[in-house]
Amino acid sequence: MRKRLGSFRPSRRLLFAAGTAAAASTVAAATAAEAVPGSPAAGLLSLGAYGSGVLGAWERQARAISNEQQIRKARETDGVFMFGDSIGVQDGPALARQLTQLGINIAVHNWAGRPVTPAVDALDLWAQQYGLPHRILMSVGSNDIFMPPAFEAQVDRTMRIVGEERIVYWVNVQAARTAHGPDIKVADQRNSAWINLQLADAQRRYDNLRIVRWAEHLASSPNRLARLLRDGLHPSKPLGQNARNGLIIEAIKAG
Repeated sequence: MRKRLGSFRPSRRLLFAAGTAAAASTVAAATAAEAVPGSPAAGLLSLGAYGSGVLGAWERQARAISNEQQIRKARETDGVFMFGDSIGVQDGPALARQLTQLGINIAVHNWAGRPVTPAVDALDLWAQQYGLPHRILMSVGSNDIFMPPAFEAQVDRTMRIVGEERIVYWVNVQAARTAHGPDIKVADQRNSAWINLQLADAQRRYDNLRIVRWAEHLASSPNRLARLLRDGLHPSKPLGQNARNGLIIEAIKAG
């Protein structure tokens, strides 16, 4: 069921403005770099339109996809379908073990480096081929820091595919990659917040959308970012993995 969207969005507007400013500064720097070959600004083209860089080719990266038997078992027992990225590839096996102990079967479609749009494509394909269980877990969004405006439409698309009778659990995003310099880390954080605001807006529109608040969990203690993330993005093992999977399981158990 769709909810009426609230009219107050100051933080969202500020983030849109920040993203536009980042895009404008990148274009300006790139133009200057072309005028002065070899200048330090020449490298700013790689920052992309929103300061976090550009999405690389992900199609040949690591993936973990359940076979047809596993998919049908999860569907027939009304288990969980999971669609994720590299965090899902890393943490999915441990999550599956924990869910199995609770009597919940899971089928996964996790692919490292993948942004939200092809993940929703996979959801749509499984919906057509197998039908969907009552619970859908979306663990994507981290790779959308490179193009945050594309995210909201894909959340809406997910909810259309799933329909009103099923529940979608969506893990929100925290990225500030430590392998990069301070400007990129700031952009990562800003773009993560932008994605999370879009997800929060969507929750106001859909009664059956549940947010797994990973970003808030990390921010709630000054030591958690360093302890629970190994590179500013991926959960550390076992502490971060256990914490993130624990939040997912709590959300699923709560319904």
